[in-house]
Amino acid sequence: MEFKRISIDTSKHVFTIHGVDDQERPILRREIRRAQVEPFFAKLAPTEVVLEACAGSHHWGRELGAMGHRVRLIPPQYVKPFVKRSKNDRNDAEAISEAAARPTMRTVPVKSAEEQAVTIIVKHRELMVNQRTQAINALRGHAAEFGIVAAKGCANVTALLAVLSTEEAIPAIAKAMFEQIGQHITDLDAKIEVLEKQLLEQHKTNAVSRLLAAIPGVGPITAITMALSVNPANFETGRHFAAWLGLTPREHSTGGKHRMGKISKAGNERLRQLLVVGAMAVIRYAKPGSKSATAWLLQLLERRPRKVAAIALANKMARIIWAMMARGEAYRRQPVAV
Repeated sequence: MEFKRISIDTSKHVFTIHGVDDQERPILRREIRRAQVEPFFAKLAPTEVVLEACAGSHHWGRELGAMGHRVRLIPPQYVKPFVKRSKNDRNDAEAISEAAARPTMRTVPVKSAEEQAVTIIVKHRELMVNQRTQAINALRGHAAEFGIVAAKGCANVTALLAVLSTEEAIPAIAKAMFEQIGQHITDLDAKIEVLEKQLLEQHKTNAVSRLLAAIPGVGPITAITMALSVNPANFETGRHFAAWLGLTPREHSTGGKHRMGKISKAGNERLRQLLVVGAMAVIRYAKPGSKSATAWLLQLLERRPRKVAAIALANKMARIIWAMMARGEAYRRQPVAV
């Protein structure tokens, strides 16, 4: 039996497959166990296999691609409109096939094992930073229950712990818990420091990362994260890269009237956050005569609020990053505004 396309709705143990012929008629609908996937596709002639871009999809993309199949990964948000009536595994598999049949449907490139491996350190550091923020917020919240209020920020944790340990009105059991939370924050700080040292070592040995670090607002962490996470060949232009990061406005146009809304916030949230934080750092010290203050930025700050200007600057930084990575060029510093 020959198939034009086979779509797979993956899960932890049971996969649902949906196959169509040249006339887009369904000729295969069944569920198979995880261990049966490779033997099943090994018997088939090379065909197009479509999956949703989700956890584990890149692994199956590599495995099926090694068998000679043409693998395509479609973002889940593009598949959802094709689900008919009730949601179940068979309808999801059919929706994936329907979405893949559209000639203009966008796909996600299959990542290699090396590309996924090098980004683990970045994701692990992000996890540690989030856990540290949660622990500090919990400490401040518990302290507020006893009438002790502290300012935000990691720099104020030590002073807060000192106050909590000496406050006589706080019961002993609460002081013991505060001490444990403080030790947990200290352990997280040590782990984050180790991960940052590893990232800085990779930054020093990565030629692309060293080039990107010359951009105002792009530090070593942002530079190595971009170098490890982004493949410029996946984007046609810098604008496509900025749109993928969610830094372009969401459009609500109709009847010939163009209405541009807030930014879409699509794509990689961490990369977008790094660019916006870097842009805010540039804007903080932007004044005539400073190295990072261009005439364009100063004029923009006169017309727009600082955070709106930060989004515009982050968009521009994204385009510059793509151009440097795609062409291998060094950063050309803009003329300083007098």
